[in-house]
Amino acid sequence: MKKITTLASALALCSSAAIAKNPLFDDVFTADPAALVHNDTVYLYTGHDEAPNNDRFFEMHDWLVFSSTDMVNWKKHGPIMKATDFKWATGDAWASHMVEKDGTFYFYTTVRHNDEKSGFAIGVATSQSPTGPFKDAIGHALVTNDMTTHTPNDWDDIDPAIFIEENGDAYMFFGNLMPKYVKLKDNMVELDGEIKTIDVPNFTEALWVHKKDDNYYLSYACEFPEKICYAMSKSIEGPWEYKGILNEIAGNSETNHQSIIEFKGQSYFIYHTGAVPPKDGEPSGGRFRRSVAIDPLYYNEDGTLKRVIMTTEGVQAVK
Repeated sequence: MKKITTLASALALCSSAAIAKNPLFDDVFTADPAALVHNDTVYLYTGHDEAPNNDRFFEMHDWLVFSSTDMVNWKKHGPIMKATDFKWATGDAWASHMVEKDGTFYFYTTVRHNDEKSGFAIGVATSQSPTGPFKDAIGHALVTNDMTTHTPNDWDDIDPAIFIEENGDAYMFFGNLMPKYVKLKDNMVELDGEIKTIDVPNFTEALWVHKKDDNYYLSYACEFPEKICYAMSKSIEGPWEYKGILNEIAGNSETNHQSIIEFKGQSYFIYHTGAVPPKDGEPSGGRFRRSVAIDPLYYNEDGTLKRVIMTTEGVQAVK
């Protein structure tokens, strides 16, 4: 009887310490995560891979949002926008980022522009709710391919990521092959000055900026297949000191795209892999059928970041 009671207690303990799984979702393909903490809730915005297999190319038409109060149980809110909701865009719903300022939610994202401004562009949409509905805030692109000439490709202005200082100053980081940033005006929908470049090694794409204590952290996808590297600074405008690899290649996916948040006292590293197994005769996850995962992020005493260890168990629930 004692053994049965002990076993029951152990099972109860395991049940109370609920953990997620990686990838988070196996019934929909998600990529390029961008997380926002608002009112004790994490809102997770993702791209939506719909490629029929892993032999073609990215097929992405809309963006999805999920919410959680414990990092383990996620509520699905469905698509918040389609790429073609930007009337000047022809499609391709690539990486995005959501921020909130003064009660308005600003959704910055990558879409392909029509022939008037060919190439990929960055648009911005707004809503009074983190789950939408969202609408084009300015009726035209915020950044178009012709505004930068650092690389010969037409997708070098992608992956917007916004950082808002404590005084309200906002900056947008973006780019492919050449990392760039620009200050935004107080209205969050106009550029405030020239677009500047950043000096960090082996940059590919997927910039993300976060701050802890008095350190700024610039993480990004480096090389190809992509790992995640990072640099540190004492200023949002740099200079940035390269610190090395943060996360290794996320198996079965040549790309990665990270999001770093702090929620209820714990830091999290959110990324994507191609790790969903085949189900019901469908092709497995992979290079064009990616899925979001989450693991803890830890700091060293000197402020540097510990290497993120990818797991299949994921993170524990927080109360």
